[in-house]
Amino acid sequence: MLKPLLSLTGGIIATLAVSALHAKPLSDEDLSVAEVLRDRALESSDAYSIVESLTVEVGPRPAGSAGDQRAVAWAQEKMKELGFDRVYTEQIEVPRWNRGHAHARVVSPFPQPLIVTSLGYSVGTPEGGLTAEIVEFPDVEALMKAPARKVKGKIAFINKRMERTRTGEGYGPVVGGRSKGMRAAAEKGAAALMIRSVGTDSDRFAHTGMMYIEGVQDPVPALALSAPDANLLEAMLKRGKPVQVKLDVHNQRLEDGPSFNVVGEITGRENPEEVMIIGAHLDSWDEGTGALDDGAGVGVVLETARMIAELPQRPRRTLRVVLFGAEEIGLVGAKQYVEAHQDELDNIIAVSESDFGAGKIWRFDTRLPDSRFDIADQMMQLLAPLGIERGNNKSSGGPDSSVFVARGVPAFGLYQDGTDYFDYHHTPNDTLDKVDPENLKQNVAAWVVMSFLATEMEGDLGRVPTEH
Repeated sequence: MLKPLLSLTGGIIATLAVSALHAKPLSDEDLSVAEVLRDRALESSDAYSIVESLTVEVGPRPAGSAGDQRAVAWAQEKMKELGFDRVYTEQIEVPRWNRGHAHARVVSPFPQPLIVTSLGYSVGTPEGGLTAEIVEFPDVEALMKAPARKVKGKIAFINKRMERTRTGEGYGPVVGGRSKGMRAAAEKGAAALMIRSVGTDSDRFAHTGMMYIEGVQDPVPALALSAPDANLLEAMLKRGKPVQVKLDVHNQRLEDGPSFNVVGEITGRENPEEVMIIGAHLDSWDEGTGALDDGAGVGVVLETARMIAELPQRPRRTLRVVLFGAEEIGLVGAKQYVEAHQDELDNIIAVSESDFGAGKIWRFDTRLPDSRFDIADQMMQLLAPLGIERGNNKSSGGPDSSVFVARGVPAFGLYQDGTDYFDYHHTPNDTLDKVDPENLKQNVAAWVVMSFLATEMEGDLGRVPTEH
C-alpha cells in the first residue's frame, strides 16, 4: 500500500517544471517522498526475506561454480519478481577452483591437530602430504625481508593479529599476509605458508580468502589457522624447541570459465541515459552460506530498488542495481564491467555498494566535488534520524565501487557498524542467523533515502579527482 506516496504524486509532477538552476537540488516534495520511503522501510522485513531466500535456495556461490550459476539464475528471477523494468546479465571470465580437504597436525614436540582452511586458489601438498619445521614471522613484511636460507624448506607462519574496530580499518594492516604471503614464501623456497586467520574472533574457525596467484612460479600450499590454533602454535614456539607440522591438502585448479554480473534497472522517466548504480556482490566463499558477505548487501539493494519501483512514477534518472560477480577473487566483475562500459562512465552520476555485513549504518561518507556537498546536506536531513552521522569525503563507495571511483565517478558510502563483522568473515559461521532483521530495516531505510534522492535530484554531481 502506497497511499501516503500517492498523495504526493501531484507535488512531484509539479517540480518537473522547475529549472535545473533551482537553489537546492532537491525540492520539499522530493524530501517528503524520501521520508515516506524511509519510514515504510523501517516497517518491512522484505530485505531479510531476500537474504533468507538466497542463503537457503542457493547457499555458497564461489565464482564460476555450480552454486554461482544457481545464484545468477536466482538473481534474475528475483529482480523480475520485484518489478524491475529491465533485467539482464553480462558475462565475465573468471578463474575457477575447487576446495578439497586441508588437514594440519603438529607432529613434534607436542603432537595435536590444528584447525586450518586453504586460502583461495591454494595448491595442494604432494601425495601423502608434507612435514616441515615452522618458522614464525610477525608480518608479511618480515617474511619478505628474511633471507631465503631462513625460509627454504620450512613452513612460513605469519602470526599477525587483527585489531577489532567499528570501521573495519584493522583489516588493511593484516590482509597483506593473506594476499602476498604465499608469493613471498614461494620465492624464498618455503614448503608452505600458514597465516593467523584474518579475523577478530576467538572461535575455532579458520578464515579463508583470496591471495595473489598470478605469475607465481612454483606456488606452495597456503593455509589459514584458526585464532586459537595460531595461539597454540605461538605458545609451542616460545618453548624454544623446533615445531614440526604435517600438512595434507588437496585442492583443484580448473580451467577459466564464465560467470555473470546480474543487472536490473528502474528506468528513469526524464533522463534514462543517466544512471545511479547501487550494488552488492553475488558471489561468496564456500565455507558458509554468504549471508553477511554479501547476502545482506544483495537484500538491501534489491529491496531498495523494489520500493522505488513501487512509486507512482519512475525517478528522474535510471536506478541500476548491479550484483557483481567474482568480487571475492579480486573485484573481477567490477573491473570487467568498467572496462566494457568505459565509454559510458560519464553517464554514471554516482555509485555505491553494500558490502560490509548487516550491522546498523552509523556513518554517511561521500566522494563528491566540494561544490555538490549540498546534495549530501539534504540527504543528511533524513539520514540523521536513523542514527547516522556525517563522515568524510573520501569514500570509495565499497570494494566494487572503488573501480568506478578510480575513473572519476562520484560515490556515496553508507557504512555499517563492523565491530563483529570480522568474527564471521569468510568462515563457516557466515550464516543467516548472524543477520539481524531489525538492522536490515535500518539499512534499507538509509539506502532508499540516498538512492531515491540521487536519482531524483536536479543537475548532476560532476566528476571527482582520480588518484594516481
